[in-house]
Amino acid sequence: MNRELLLRFENLVQLRGACRQLRALSSRKVCGAPWKPVQLSAHPMGSLLLQPQLWQKDRSISAALSQCRHLATKEETKKKKKKIPLTRGEVEIRQKMTVEELAQAMGKDIDHIYEVLLYTDIDLDSLEPDSILHEEHIKMIVQKSGMKYKSAKLKEEKERKNTDAVKRPPADPAVLTPRPPVVTILGHVDHGKTTLLDSLRKTQVASMEAGGITQHIGAFLVHMPSGDKITFLDTPGHAAFSAMRARGTNVTDIVILVVAAEDGVMQQTIESIQHAKNAGVPLILAINKCDKPEADPERVKKELLAHDVVCEEFGGDVQAVNISALKGENLMVLAEATVALAEMLELKADATGLVEGTVIESRKDKGKGPLTTAIIQRGTLRKGCVLVAGKTWAKVRFLFDENGKAVDAASPGIPVEIMGWKESPSAGDEILEVESEQRAQEVVAWRTYVDQQEKMKKDLEVIGAKQKEHRLEYEKQQQKLAHLTWRQRKAVLYKANKQVMFSRPKERTEMDENTLSLIVKGDVDGSVEAILNILDSYDCEDECKLDIVYFGMGDISENDISLAEAFDGVILGFSVKANESIKKLADKKGIKIKLHNIIYKLIEDLKDELNSRLPPAVVENTIGEASVLDTFSVTVGKNKIPVAGCRVHKGLLDRNRKFKLIRNRDVIWKGCLSSLKHHKDDVQVIKTGMDCGLSLDKNLEFNIGDEIVCYEEKEVQQTTSWDPGF
Repeated sequence: MNRELLLRFENLVQLRGACRQLRALSSRKVCGAPWKPVQLSAHPMGSLLLQPQLWQKDRSISAALSQCRHLATKEETKKKKKKIPLTRGEVEIRQKMTVEELAQAMGKDIDHIYEVLLYTDIDLDSLEPDSILHEEHIKMIVQKSGMKYKSAKLKEEKERKNTDAVKRPPADPAVLTPRPPVVTILGHVDHGKTTLLDSLRKTQVASMEAGGITQHIGAFLVHMPSGDKITFLDTPGHAAFSAMRARGTNVTDIVILVVAAEDGVMQQTIESIQHAKNAGVPLILAINKCDKPEADPERVKKELLAHDVVCEEFGGDVQAVNISALKGENLMVLAEATVALAEMLELKADATGLVEGTVIESRKDKGKGPLTTAIIQRGTLRKGCVLVAGKTWAKVRFLFDENGKAVDAASPGIPVEIMGWKESPSAGDEILEVESEQRAQEVVAWRTYVDQQEKMKKDLEVIGAKQKEHRLEYEKQQQKLAHLTWRQRKAVLYKANKQVMFSRPKERTEMDENTLSLIVKGDVDGSVEAILNILDSYDCEDECKLDIVYFGMGDISENDISLAEAFDGVILGFSVKANESIKKLADKKGIKIKLHNIIYKLIEDLKDELNSRLPPAVVENTIGEASVLDTFSVTVGKNKIPVAGCRVHKGLLDRNRKFKLIRNRDVIWKGCLSSLKHHKDDVQVIKTGMDCGLSLDKNLEFNIGDEIVCYEEKEVQQTTSWDPGF
């Protein structure tokens, strides 16, 4: 047993010796001395007991080694640690700053940022130096550090190379060839524009339009018996589609102004004349519905003189043709006048080279995807061409005419429907052909970059204006409190903040109740644009706020239902559909879907929805009126109560109703009666012509000539005062 213990003890001593060697090695490396192995004694116990100085030597070596390590570590830390200059005053902050970036901007170390965030709701265990901080936390860190913050200025990046696509230089007149004229038909709603075009095309477009009103632009190619071709644009006459009419005149060569002979010049007629003048396009006057007994073409011509439209018979240059679009009278005369004017204009275009055109309309088709109706203005469009319009591009897969028939090519002046867009371009966008798909992507990337830069500049301007506004408000508030001590100022600010804090939930509830969220869907881009323009005219925010959550093209989808559910909104659909599964899902979630094909019916439905969101109004309904003929007082206990002697001259006085006292046309009291008597008897009702004595629930003095009005309050549904203008 003793031998076993002795062996264990000997092993421990050998381990001790090995440790001494390692320490000596480390010490010699630090001090620069050569290393020599230490011989262990054959009798460790005896050597250990006979040479106690080894313990002391070991202790001194350990102390020296510890000191050297401490000094070396301190020197290395000083070298590694960078001197960060202390920033005083304002700290430039920006969105999505990391912990390390904020520390550098403030001139602090990262530990300082952690200390400030120690008592916040941020999980410090998951926070790393490269973790992105929220903007509110960035501002809070700067403020708690005794500094001010300011938004960083927009960095001036290196000038990016402009890779946008542009139009080609003007073509050589020698290569120009004649092209069909583009004619836009303008006029007031229901004056017969679509019927006129229908008669020229010999189709039934008018019967297909909802309510007989054109809802979006139709572009058609009409072949005349003489062999000439005319491209017609049929624009809506409704007030809501002003932007479409303006867009139609910008791509046209001739404007046919349709005016009904019995109605004369109307609001959209004047607007159409202005569009034509702004575009510098010549006019042809078509006086329609001349077959009606009440038609008066001469009155129409005279009314147009006030708008600088002078017909040829009055010495002007505007051709006037009396027609009946429904019966087809004089339509060939109108067509010949159009062809003659086109010949005078000598309309020619370059049919070679890269394509240039204009988007007339955009829409989405379930099977075909985004589609655009366009007018080609230069070059010849074929399958496989790569086009750019706005911030999207297309590789042309198919081309269709106005009847949906596939065509191989479209030359200048020809309307065509293009299939193959990545996204729907906006109506009015310029179409340019580029060399390849890679080039198209470069153009789209550049245009997106330009839009982002412009948006950033506008955002910074708004932020700067808001900061200036808040700074001025803060300075005014400080001036008001300048005469107070700091304790008094602190108390006043605490009370004000406390009041605001308690009022926020109530304000938020009222806001939610009086906000109508909308999801707008339309068949084509122009229809959505028209609806949004109408909603922009909404000016009754004090009654009910409008919040447009989403707008786009296409039929109602599940995503629209989800958005409406999240925002407690209503879906407005114009010339779109919702299948049965979507309708069932909407009914299940209580979502309203309002689908219409006529613009004014959609707006009427929207106004009804706004009315339902308004709180009921309290209306006073007068029941009876009486005049004070005499005043006196009666004693009840120790109190004298004023009493009015009255005579009812209209209606009746009912004690259970409310009363008001009117003096010199001013209401000075409202409430209930305390007594109503007739010949000393308490009564409930006093009718017309009867005398009575009454007293109020307050001791108000009466004057002879005062009016007593008995009334009842009723709640009635309010109606919005918004007037969209049609």
